[in-house]
Amino acid sequence: MNQSHKKDLVAEAALGYIENGCILGIGSGSTVNCFINLLDKVKPKIEACVSSSELSTQLLKEKNIRIITLAESGKIPLYIDGADEANNHKQLIKGGGGALTREKIIAQASDKFVCIIDDTKYVKQLGKFPLPIEVIKIAQSQIAINMMGLDGRPVLRENFITDNGHIILDIHNLNILEPIKLEQEINNMPGVISNGLFAMRKADILLVADENNIKVY
Repeated sequence: MNQSHKKDLVAEAALGYIENGCILGIGSGSTVNCFINLLDKVKPKIEACVSSSELSTQLLKEKNIRIITLAESGKIPLYIDGADEANNHKQLIKGGGGALTREKIIAQASDKFVCIIDDTKYVKQLGKFPLPIEVIKIAQSQIAINMMGLDGRPVLRENFITDNGHIILDIHNLNILEPIKLEQEINNMPGVISNGLFAMRKADILLVADENNIKVY
């Protein structure tokens, strides 16, 4: 079974969490794109969506699904998003697509966060995937130095600006033994907008597609 088919399977499984009159938070990324493509099946149940990225918003509008802001929605009953890595504690690394800050804001405002991945992204320890950090440009060099002090190797994401107008440093070679502690430490660095560790606000439900079925954690 190829990875694309696994993404379709886990996206299909996530549809079952949508209830009538749902205000739905939507993340971003390739697996979420598969999920959005399937929303026609449950469209009558969806009252509106709060979107985490310009691309997701565009795809939802193509489905004629109403988009509202977080200010309009208040607390969001359900948030569906993917991840670049997930561990058995349902802690995540996100931000490969660059929407980590808005994703984290919407996840924090959600009652239930369902994360959808294929089994290639399910890991024992976070950190093989480079950790994205969205930073204010003037702070780039200092944050890079700070991350080298944590034995990380910072790489500027070339020719990329986030939807918020900032740059991203991708931090390679991190040994993430304490995800919550590291998330807090990076957040406290001046100039950091957000980092891609979702450990303090982890997923509530993790759906993982493997060769045979969907595993629920």
